[in-house]
Amino acid sequence: MEEDARLSRRTAATKDLLLKEVPKVSGIVHIGLGNFHRAHLAVYTALAMQERGGNWGICTYSIRSEGLTNSMNDQDNLYSILEIGPDTESAIIPGIHTKSYAGPKDLQSIIDQIANPDTKIVSLTITEAGYFISQSSQGLDINHLDIQSDLISEKSKTIYGILAQALKKRAKDHGEPISILSCDNISSNGTKFRRLLLEFIELMPDSGLLSQYLKESTAFPNSMVDRIVPGTEPRHLAMANSRLGLIDSIPVPAEKFTMWALEDNFIAGRPAWEVAGAIFTNDVSSFEIMKLRLLNGSHSLIAYLGALRGHQTIPEARFDTLIGKALNQALFAEYLPSVKMPIGIIAEVYIDQLFQRWSNTFLEDKVYRVGTDGSSKLPQRITEPALLAIRSGSKPKMLALTVSSWLMCIAPFNAFDSGPVAKQMRDPFKEKLQELSTLSNSPSEFIDRFFKDSGVFSIEIASNPVFTSLVRDYFEAIYSEGIAKVIEREI
Repeated sequence: MEEDARLSRRTAATKDLLLKEVPKVSGIVHIGLGNFHRAHLAVYTALAMQERGGNWGICTYSIRSEGLTNSMNDQDNLYSILEIGPDTESAIIPGIHTKSYAGPKDLQSIIDQIANPDTKIVSLTITEAGYFISQSSQGLDINHLDIQSDLISEKSKTIYGILAQALKKRAKDHGEPISILSCDNISSNGTKFRRLLLEFIELMPDSGLLSQYLKESTAFPNSMVDRIVPGTEPRHLAMANSRLGLIDSIPVPAEKFTMWALEDNFIAGRPAWEVAGAIFTNDVSSFEIMKLRLLNGSHSLIAYLGALRGHQTIPEARFDTLIGKALNQALFAEYLPSVKMPIGIIAEVYIDQLFQRWSNTFLEDKVYRVGTDGSSKLPQRITEPALLAIRSGSKPKMLALTVSSWLMCIAPFNAFDSGPVAKQMRDPFKEKLQELSTLSNSPSEFIDRFFKDSGVFSIEIASNPVFTSLVRDYFEAIYSEGIAKVIEREI
């Protein structure tokens, strides 16, 4: 491989670079470097700077993984975004990132960067699991070992420890305001994260100054983010080479569709994201609920039923006749009645777009990726629509089937063969659920143990006899009959 062929500031064709020069100031620190951030907030920010300018370069930090950070640094913090679909062969290079840090060795560097008065926004894509939410209290899971460690050690492992150190330094050094922007799939993500961070800080010794700074000099805008961004595969490396004429070791595959709705609540300023298509609204919750239930909830159903049916990709699963019928029932009979659509968005049009996105055979989003971390995703996608259906006198069959299928994927009972795709799914509760399965003498006993002892779902739904009975019945039926017969009988 010739050195000149590698993507860098020196080799990138200017027509592909959104920003021709490296931003001089890091106005944003982003925690949670990954494909989604690189194809979403990074693009909106680069387009905003392209149109309106500003000091909005992005400095990134990955809490654990160093591999991507090393590759970013090797390529002058450049990478390409490959839009993949039947009507696009686009490849763009945002050119918005200034520095990339990762892991314990760079912890002090990112703390100093957040404390720097030039930094006006800290944005987050740390996944639902990174918020350490207790389903029983809906507050911070203060018993988690990583949270306990961060309360007594400066070797921070969580977003709470990192921000507590950085904001404390900021408060002491100059007290300039800052906004914390969550870009994760959590309902009322800004409001909720502010409460969780305050809970953490109030457990710290000598938290008075920091607590006051948080209450007076920080903002936590709510936001809804939407773009399907799969993991990078070898075929994407070849695609980047073909489209760019350069070697990019870290391209980001992404669908063409993108949406971002957020509150205009930035205490220290922000980029002109609206010129890139961002929607500023006082009704972010409507966008959140629409997306969490219609897209994300249905996505989970496709993934878990698809895994048990042996499908590798989302389009394969979506085109499965049985799964298609279950998907329609879940969407129209169980999710949609619980959703108040945002003004200007028509339900039928939005759902039609969803089916088009799930049908993108060029993108080939992986079932195991969508099914990973179900324990932190399903509670907020399933709970309210299921309870609303029960209160109205109907049974949320497909929502319960989603939970049963997830459990059979993650903790198959008594050597049930859930298939190779399910085995690829990761989950922070996987070990605990498998232990509960091993301790149980029957599928029914396992479900009882799950709702009683796992803490995945809130007490309200974990003690609801209609929902728990449905989950129990479907789990037993999957175990004894297989997923196909269960879907056939229930549709």
